[in-house]
Amino acid sequence: NVFINTVVSIQYQVLQEKVYDAFYALTNPTRQITAHVFDVLRSELPNLELDEVFEAKDELAKTVKEALSSTMTQYGYQILQVLVTELDPPLRVKNAMNEINSNERLKYAVAEQAEGQKILKVKSAEAEAESKYLSGVGVAKQRKAIVDGLRESIVDFSGGVKGASNKDIMDLLLLTQYFDCIRDVGSAPNCKTTFVPCSKSMGDDLRSSLIQADAAK
Repeated sequence: NVFINTVVSIQYQVLQEKVYDAFYALTNPTRQITAHVFDVLRSELPNLELDEVFEAKDELAKTVKEALSSTMTQYGYQILQVLVTELDPPLRVKNAMNEINSNERLKYAVAEQAEGQKILKVKSAEAEAESKYLSGVGVAKQRKAIVDGLRESIVDFSGGVKGASNKDIMDLLLLTQYFDCIRDVGSAPNCKTTFVPCSKSMGDDLRSSLIQADAAK
C-alpha cells in the first residue's frame, strides 16, 4: 500500500431552475465538491492494487460523477463531466514499477533471442545434414563412374591387346592410377618432398595393398 496523488477535473454548471439554491444554499460550492471527491476517492482507492488503479481510471471517474450528481443536484448544480487526469505515486514506487516493466521486457527479449538461436542451430544442422547427404550422393556417383570407366577400359584393352590377362590389365590400371596420384601429390603447393618406394615387385605389392584395404572396409 502506498500513497498516491490524484488529480480530478470536474465540469459543472448551475441549473437554471435552481439558481436561487445554487447562490444561497452553499457558501463555497467548490470546497463542497472537493470534499465529496475526496470522500469518494478515499473509499474507492484502498480497495484496489496500484496497477488496478491505473486501469480503473474511467470507473473511478464514473463513481465520482454519480456521487456528486446525487448530492449537488439538490443545491442547484449539474455535474457535466468528471475526469481523473493524473495518478502520481511516490518516485520510488514509480522507479520500482519501471524496473519491473524493464525486467519483463528484458526477459521477453532474452526468450526471443534464445528462440532465434535455437532456430538458427536447427537450420544449420539441417543444412549440414543435407550437405553431407548430397556429398555422399556425389561420392557414390563418382565411384560408380570410376567403376564403369575401369570396366570399359578392361574390355577395350582385352580386345586390343591379344594375350593380355585380366591380372595384367588390372596391374596396368592400378599402376597408372598410382602414377597419377604421385603426380597430384607432387604438384600440390604445400608439398616439399615426396618419398616414392620402388622395387621390382612394386606392382604386385601395390595391387595386394589395395585389395587388402578394400577387403578391410
